[in-house]
Amino acid sequence: MDTAGAPAPHENEPHGNDIAHRLNWLRAGVLGANDGIVSVAAIVVGVAGATAETGPILAAGAAGLVGGAISMALGEYVSVSSQSDSQKALIEKERRELEEEPEEELAELAAIYQSKGLSQDTAEAVARELTQHDALSAHLSAELNIDQDDIVSPWHAAFASAIAFVAGAVLPMLAILLPPENIRVPLTFAAVLVALAATGSVGAWIGGSSKAKAAVRVVVGGALALAATFAIGNLLGATGIV
Repeated sequence: MDTAGAPAPHENEPHGNDIAHRLNWLRAGVLGANDGIVSVAAIVVGVAGATAETGPILAAGAAGLVGGAISMALGEYVSVSSQSDSQKALIEKERRELEEEPEEELAELAAIYQSKGLSQDTAEAVARELTQHDALSAHLSAELNIDQDDIVSPWHAAFASAIAFVAGAVLPMLAILLPPENIRVPLTFAAVLVALAATGSVGAWIGGSSKAKAAVRVVVGGALALAATFAIGNLLGATGIV
């Protein structure tokens, strides 16, 4: 069929499974980076509030980085594994129904397209043609919005989440350890808030939402976390508990 005159997809609109891939990686990557920045920054700032010694700050930050990365990867793996298992179970169920009740499934597919506005004759014709081409894919797409070749990978999500967490956690570690003692805490505050604004904006840009709102949300949350942990660490250090 000649498609030379067919209109091209709008550049700014998602088509096919591209948006699903992008949002899955976005979710794991942005959440992992934000968690790495905030959680490790809160740890090192809290310890810095209690003591000016570099050793405890480094030890606490390193422990938070390693433990957080493993926790993020494990949580993502478990979550995505459940999603993947559910998708596979639905695919197998649909495959079995197509083998056992092909006529009923054909009628169901036609009814779906008819409910979307097609006439009965057109809906039945569409259902027949799609069934002849790939019955399972047609039913998975129309009934469940699933692509059997696009099952999410728990290992990919876990790896992306862990790497993003580590990448985010490195920033507060460097910001608290490299500068002189008298400016390390305010510099860490500034670096962390700028980084959170950047990750929030990038995530919103990729997802097509408001960059300003996303940046404000993560910056306010990060600032509250840092202020709370620094205040607690400072209080514990001043009272001599640590």
